Amino acid sequence: MATVMEIYQLLPKTNCKECGKSTCMAFAVDLLARKFKVEDCKPLVNEDKYKENYQKLSEMITPVGDVTETGLIVHEDKCIGCGNCVVACPVNVAADPAGAGSGKAPTSDKVILKVEDGVVKAMNVQECRRFGENKILCVACIDTCPTKAIEFV
Repeated sequence: MATVMEIYQLLPKTNCKECGKSTCMAFAVDLLARKFKVEDCKPLVNEDKYKENYQKLSEMITPVGDVTETGLIVHEDKCIGCGNCVVACPVNVAADPAGAGSGKAPTSDKVILKVEDGVVKAMNVQECRRFGENKILCVACIDTCPTKAIEFV
């Protein structure tokens, strides 16, 4: 996942306020939080000298439409279907110790992550430890992904 500073470095840094924010840093923070789209930065879109940066930011920032209720995004184009996240997810292990928890294919329909058609699919996201009243900052699936195909926003 991109950091605020990585995003900021690709912005024009003119503090033009055309996006509605007072600074480019403030825009970078809201862009990372998916409150804005890359296209909301007018100089980035309209000036040729920022064309390469616009392209990089567009690839870096995933549209909100791909995000689950927990903020989970699985970038299917990056996923190699290795299943590391499936085995590492504490919820999967608890829900399916003989399947997902043992490194075998999930045998329960209560798992959060499952490999289907060669890529990881998010299911039962409401069971994720990052969701609900008692949410915690779990990064097990992210830490074990060799291609950085999973992120939370």
